[in-house]
Amino acid sequence: RELEDGFPFEETPDQLQALTEVKGDMEAARPMDRVICGDVGFGKTEVAIRAAFKAVMDGYQVAVLVPTTVLAQQHERTFRERVAGFPVRVDVLSRFRSDEEARDIIARLRAGEIDIIIGTHRLLQPAIEFSNLGLVIIDEEQRFGVTHKERLKRMRLEVDVLTLSATPIPRTLHMALSGIRDMSTIDTAPEGRQPVQTFVAEWDDILVREAILHEVERGGQVYVVHNRVHSIDVFTDRLRSIVPEARFVVGHGQMPESILQRVMERFGDGEFDVLVCTTIIESGIDIPNVNTLIVDQADRFGLAQLYQLRGRVGRSVHQASAYLLHPRDRVMTEEAQQRLAAIFEASELGSGYQVALRDLEIRGAGNLLGAEQSGNIASVGFDLYTKMLAESVEELRASHEGRAPAPAPLGRGPVVDLPTSAFIPESYVPEVEGRLALYQRIAAITNSAEVHMLRSELTDRFGALPEALEHLLALVRIRLAARDSELAAVRTEDEDVVLVADDRRSFARRRLRQLPKAIRVGQMQVRVS
Repeated sequence: RELEDGFPFEETPDQLQALTEVKGDMEAARPMDRVICGDVGFGKTEVAIRAAFKAVMDGYQVAVLVPTTVLAQQHERTFRERVAGFPVRVDVLSRFRSDEEARDIIARLRAGEIDIIIGTHRLLQPAIEFSNLGLVIIDEEQRFGVTHKERLKRMRLEVDVLTLSATPIPRTLHMALSGIRDMSTIDTAPEGRQPVQTFVAEWDDILVREAILHEVERGGQVYVVHNRVHSIDVFTDRLRSIVPEARFVVGHGQMPESILQRVMERFGDGEFDVLVCTTIIESGIDIPNVNTLIVDQADRFGLAQLYQLRGRVGRSVHQASAYLLHPRDRVMTEEAQQRLAAIFEASELGSGYQVALRDLEIRGAGNLLGAEQSGNIASVGFDLYTKMLAESVEELRASHEGRAPAPAPLGRGPVVDLPTSAFIPESYVPEVEGRLALYQRIAAITNSAEVHMLRSELTDRFGALPEALEHLLALVRIRLAARDSELAAVRTEDEDVVLVADDRRSFARRRLRQLPKAIRVGQMQVRVS
């Protein structure tokens, strides 16, 4: 409580909810595997600090994995400041450390003399041993390679894992949506934060000059991202000729550690107006005075990457701008156009989750079962597989919590085969996407109350229901009643309606009483007596 009271800002409701869920997971019998999804600056790090502190107070060590050395340095400062008044030992392991310092840190880690270790990929090396590891915090999981993730998977079997991300990769998001991994979202923006104005355009020297001068003249600074180390100096010289009034400095990951560190410190102190850099600023850079971002060849960046880069500006009360520029002489691929359109549309604060969903839509969900679709998944189909997976996860979760599983959607319910025309007419809902979305909602209905709610909503949005749609909802009600009565099918033979039970021997007539006395489907009246 003392640590939480020392937080200099007021927690948002989403933050408090995420903290409650994380604490509950840490106290549960099974290891935590939770994803915290929230925009940059929305308070994910504070959730991580409190989780780490809770683990240390219970006698465990904490490993904080970050993708870049710059982010490791920033996290070290943040963690040290927050736990300064408590007996918590924090250290950092990155390429900024000498070999001698690294050996000393590894030895103290093994002896249990370090409580919170913050590090890059070096933390995943086999030589690293912990005395009593209890929690692993992963910042931006998508930045780690396949080999690193395999090691992380083995960690998950034994320790609590908390993943922080503004835009989870499609595979992670899909696992969270399927219920395999738990997810908390932080959508509430900090007070005073404004959305970043986003511009997508062809590269234009005049536009770039005006953007840089506008920011410099109001006392701010600029990031210019050029993600090609071999040509970054030539590119910077070109910028100097376009804006000779500004002070430029270059920073990239292939520079010697001491020089890069000095560049970042001098830029942070305001000695330069423009930092021309690669994507090293993508994670963890927090310089509130930088309010303009220019991305060169933006069509070659991933959607999540663009979103992360844009999040580096607009971290103060000033209006920020992001210019995503693509070359005039290169034709963009359709996927690149979709990415730039998606990032342009997602300009509201807290759009990271929507961007991640759009990324999932553009790129696909990834493969949950390894490199190949083993077993029968290829013949089952991915859509049906995900439904079966969701049902299995719900059954396991219900069993673990000692409750009955939630009813499955109607997609795998009783077969209803009655001679009637049931569909959503094109004249009623003209857009194909709208009709498909409604069919999906109808397929996901689990009780009759949802049928009534959908009917009211459709009437309100589109007007009186046409006959074919009335028939469709009537069939849904029959299927619901048949499912509750443990029937396998409702169909017609000659002129009779036949009810087929799952098991004729155990089928009791009293179950038929749960069926509605009569449901009209077209000219036919389905009666049960």
